[in-house]
Amino acid sequence: MEAKKFRFLKIVGVGFKARTEVEGRQLFLKLGYSHEVEFSVPPAVRVFCFKPNIICCTGINNISLQVLSAAANLPKFTRARV
Repeated sequence: MEAKKFRFLKIVGVGFKARTEVEGRQLFLKLGYSHEVEFSVPPAVRVFCFKPNIICCTGINNISLQVLSAAANLPKFTRARV
């Protein structure tokens, strides 16, 4: 898959972290809960973490990236900036 669109999300907060597994197919967010929040990434999107607080979403079309970014913005604690 050749990535044509990129979207960067920055998690702002003390102790908030993100990590990915399974070649960018699963995103785990540590947002102050007693457990990690798990996101399953759609098939047309890959997710990478350059730093524990910076998430890079790549994909072919912009719509799937917007859906994933909107899902990551749902909890009050994330304050993800695009």
